[in-house]
Amino acid sequence: MKSSKPWQAMANRISAPQAWRRFVLHPLQAVFAYVVFGLVRLLPVDWASALGGWLGRTFGPGLQVTGRARRNLARAYPDKTAAQIETIVLGMWDNLGRTVLEYPHLDRLRFYGDDNHVEVDNPQYIDGLKNDGQPGIFFSAHTANWEVAALGAIRRGLPIHLIYRAPNNPLVDWIFHHRLPGESEMIPKGSRGARRTLQLLRKGEHVGMLVDQKMNDGIAAPFFGRDAMTAPALAQLALKYGCPVVPAEVVRTGGARFRITVHPPLEIVDTGDRQGDIVATMTKVNALIESWIRKNPEQWLWLHNRWPDSAENVDGAVPDH
Repeated sequence: MKSSKPWQAMANRISAPQAWRRFVLHPLQAVFAYVVFGLVRLLPVDWASALGGWLGRTFGPGLQVTGRARRNLARAYPDKTAAQIETIVLGMWDNLGRTVLEYPHLDRLRFYGDDNHVEVDNPQYIDGLKNDGQPGIFFSAHTANWEVAALGAIRRGLPIHLIYRAPNNPLVDWIFHHRLPGESEMIPKGSRGARRTLQLLRKGEHVGMLVDQKMNDGIAAPFFGRDAMTAPALAQLALKYGCPVVPAEVVRTGGARFRITVHPPLEIVDTGDRQGDIVATMTKVNALIESWIRKNPEQWLWLHNRWPDSAENVDGAVPDH
């Protein structure tokens, strides 16, 4: 009887719902994800992108979560008609569907050569960071296919370590890692990821992040004319290490074709008022991202519950990377 106690204790620690997720639901999800990933990878990237766009346009507008996108758009663009908002919603779903089915092909996209999938404007700002002896931070937003933003620097020979929200199912985590070469790594959000980020920056490495999602315990900074709860990590790290902060804007130019515009490093002012400087920096970041979105509103992910006065209190379910 004594020998059964450890097994009994372990069984008591795993509840029925936990066991269901761990031993049944998660494996089934993983099998489905890997099968779809493999099938999509058999298609040419342009076919996969077109199929994703069709699926997004066909099924996305009818989903319940689309109501959040319509409310966000109505608040951000009070002068637009319902028909104009619906056009943006349809374009958003087209872009999201394309992005999802382009994912298995990210490692095949062509940069810096003939017949590119991705044009990169201002690559000199990437080159300038390679041997400056400083750490650096790249940031982008959920526009176009946001996954290509850091690849513009990685394919230029500058490793970027990406901060991301790890999936709830650890068995599908590989999908988020497959496109990165060995010298770059994915850093999951959380305390362990925060420690790893600090280690990399202290070593003079470069990290990349998407900074346009709501953070419930973040700081209030203007975004489309209203305060949005904004993650302060970018500003905190930039002020701590005095390092360059480089914006990377991604635009879908047609099908599975993109343009990355690497902007000059932001001017980060350190006045000694740490909280004031963090708010000022993130206000500048939000204003820049807003300018990108206004140029191509159908290419941003309006599904995020971005503003604290939204009718819902549920974070968007779409992963960062």
